[in-house]
Amino acid sequence: MLYRLDAAAAAVGRSFGARVGDDPWAGGHVSPGQFAPVITAGREFIAGPRPAGRPLETRMIPRLWGVPPPPSVHDAPRHGILTVRNLESPFWIGNLKNSEFRCLVPATAFMEWGRPSPTDGKRRQCWFSCADQPVFAMAAVWKDSEIPGFALLACEANAALKAEGRETMPVILPPDPAARDLWLHGGWDRAKALVQPYSSSLMSKR
Repeated sequence: MLYRLDAAAAAVGRSFGARVGDDPWAGGHVSPGQFAPVITAGREFIAGPRPAGRPLETRMIPRLWGVPPPPSVHDAPRHGILTVRNLESPFWIGNLKNSEFRCLVPATAFMEWGRPSPTDGKRRQCWFSCADQPVFAMAAVWKDSEIPGFALLACEANAALKAEGRETMPVILPPDPAARDLWLHGGWDRAKALVQPYSSSLMSKR
């Protein structure tokens, strides 16, 4: 999977009501193992649960796409773990339950490999975007390591992606500020309800 964020930092910040600081993002594609903007409302350095009181402002910061695997995993991709499929995994559940580690990954399109072409047998790149939101948010979680990295949450594929032979897709949040706020601040008992396929009728493919 690849994705694109064809919007500059200032425009992304306005879309998400986030402070961008001096983020240099000018737009373009994002590959595994590359730094990309994420939207967070947590602290930079985590020590215990989120403190009570006024929450931190929402801001855009760079994170590496790919989380180092646990030491017991010896055949992980060289760019680390890119997606979270098992929400109950001991490796992820602590971070998912602590909203400090949940973040949003802004995008304008994502790519999945489609079915082979009937003419030459080669697999095709299928780019998907959201017809109802030019810049959308993918749900993600990050881990604090030597170089903090993020992984996208995956869910069952919708009909459009299943038609291309895909079993999963990234979790895309609706264009509702309340949904984004829930992912960044809410308890896991409510936030996990956002992990569901995005409607095929609201997506376009090229």
